[in-house]
Amino acid sequence: MKSQMKSVFIAAIFGIFSGQLLAADPWPSHTIKYVVGFGPGGANDLVARVVAEGVSKQLGQPVIVENKPGAGSVLGADYVAKSAPDGYTFFVGAGGLVTNPMIKASMPYKEGDLLPVGMMAVSPSIIVVSADSKVNSLKDLLALANEPKGLNFSTAGSGSTPHFVAEMLKVKAGGKYEIIPYKSGSEGMVAVISNQVDATSEASVVVIPQIQGGKLKAVASTWNKRISALPNVPTTKEQGFPEVFIGHWAGVFAPKGTPEPILEKMNKAIDAALKTPEVQNRLTPQGIEPTPGNRAAFIKFLTDERNRLQPIVKRANMSED
Repeated sequence: MKSQMKSVFIAAIFGIFSGQLLAADPWPSHTIKYVVGFGPGGANDLVARVVAEGVSKQLGQPVIVENKPGAGSVLGADYVAKSAPDGYTFFVGAGGLVTNPMIKASMPYKEGDLLPVGMMAVSPSIIVVSADSKVNSLKDLLALANEPKGLNFSTAGSGSTPHFVAEMLKVKAGGKYEIIPYKSGSEGMVAVISNQVDATSEASVVVIPQIQGGKLKAVASTWNKRISALPNVPTTKEQGFPEVFIGHWAGVFAPKGTPEPILEKMNKAIDAALKTPEVQNRLTPQGIEPTPGNRAAFIKFLTDERNRLQPIVKRANMSED
């Protein structure tokens, strides 16, 4: 009798323990969502979709991309910041995540409400002029800026990456710059092609088709190394201006409160996906450089970006349009 009761007791304990294990499903147990703060077809959207496929294979669960554009990516970021911190909703952020709080009068979420998970890729910004321009190098461009008429430089609005490039050039090399804001980087690029303005700087993924089509001429890459898709285009650093440094980056963030083990596991999945030939072969030909790394490296990158860009925002008196 005692033996029978002991067996029943052990079975009950085992059942409870097994039920607890089943209740606490290991992460991830269902579909994960990457929220992109821009519309479909842009650089961040493209990167998110390629990397999402790679991460899905690493984790064994679907990773879908959802676009929530608006307010310079603030709407998408706010949506994720207010989502459940359960590891199933992430934000694919860009440079605006760093610069929006510097430029906008108010923000719907706090900076600490989104936790850095991992860097995905960078589309270096390429300084371009029209194909028939007399400018053939960064030196030529700066010489034009120092002529009496100065240099017309198109941007995608106040605080955009092209705006930062123009301000960096102005501070480090001097000259006269007429900064002309357009509604988008694509419009600013078209203005250069049609010779309405002298130059602009846009993401490599945006300008490469126009360079290859003979409509634009690349003057310099603003990243710290030459990019695979434009190996003959020297960097600003190579041409004597290492401080003119910025790129259109994409990285993954999670809502505050997401468990540390989930953050680490997602980082490792992103890192592994970026190192696969499949992901690299889809991104690099378009001028997008996969940027694998751990969370510490991504956090350092974001800190460095804030410290580097904040003085430029103040000096240029940048504010939302």
